[in-house]
Amino acid sequence: MISPIRISIVDDHSLFREGLHYLLQHCDWAGEVQEATNGKEFLDNLENFVPDIVLMDIEMPRMNGVDATRMALARYPDLRIIALSMYSEEVYYSEMIEAGAKGFLLKNAPFQEVEAAIREVYMGRNFFSPEILASIVDNLNRKPLSHGQINELTAREQEVLYGICRGLSNQEIAEQLDISKRTVDKHRENILLKSQSKNTAELVVFAIRKGYFEV
Repeated sequence: MISPIRISIVDDHSLFREGLHYLLQHCDWAGEVQEATNGKEFLDNLENFVPDIVLMDIEMPRMNGVDATRMALARYPDLRIIALSMYSEEVYYSEMIEAGAKGFLLKNAPFQEVEAAIREVYMGRNFFSPEILASIVDNLNRKPLSHGQINELTAREQEVLYGICRGLSNQEIAEQLDISKRTVDKHRENILLKSQSKNTAELVVFAIRKGYFEV
């Protein structure tokens, strides 16, 4: 892992926040680590400290993680945010993923999983806890297939889907494939429709299940 990695921990539970800070300080790849107790404090801290990785709790007072993520990425699009939650149900992660988070960790995950998430997201990829992937797969398996589903993806749609799974933005995918962002936007719409996915997390699972992407 490239170092040092600057990290922000945004969580209103001091014991969890300080414990994670302590563990990260003892990693040779970790650089400066800062803390914030809510989304508003984190946004204020960005004036003086822009981290490489943000570990963002979802439910916090004053400003929650979803709103903080949207506002932070509007100001600093290159921020890499990993969502934190106690729960693996879809309601807790779907909004966060749509807001722009690149990964999702459960708070009861072992520290080795935290390290893996930071490494993957720092390198530009997505990361979802195994429990999250299992939850998404379970939800997808329960959904009835609509008539005529699933149409196979075209070669170009597969290339776009691969970029999405790697955590690239539509603009980055467009530049990589030498096509317009509008074209990528349309391909993404088609992929969502063909896969019956609602968000990036479900697209990643669809890609894994269909063999378009490997983790």
